[in-house]
Amino acid sequence: MLPVTSAVPNRTLRHLLLAAALVFAQQAAQLHALSHLKRNLVMAERGGKCVPPVNHPAEQCIAYHAVDSALPALALAIEPPRIALAAVAPAALPLPFSPRIEFDSRAPPVLS
Repeated sequence: MLPVTSAVPNRTLRHLLLAAALVFAQQAAQLHALSHLKRNLVMAERGGKCVPPVNHPAEQCIAYHAVDSALPALALAIEPPRIALAAVAPAALPLPFSPRIEFDSRAPPVLS
């Protein structure tokens, strides 16, 4: 019969490795986004014409897009303080002239 071992150290190690992998993947995604910065600057200067190609395959961009970055996830975790604005009373202004409701036809009268 096999000895019974505790699963807690194994689980803790898996959680630490997963957290480390997430941090390193997010760092790699940020570095990948910075690699596009030079191309984006040239594209902005030249108006999208004669832009140099990206030096890596499109699959790499797709893979890092799935990882995204830490900033959007962090933005959802931070809740800004709520500030109540002072209520503004509505104001009704009088019309400068009375509305014209009659029909204004430009056609000639019919045998009037």
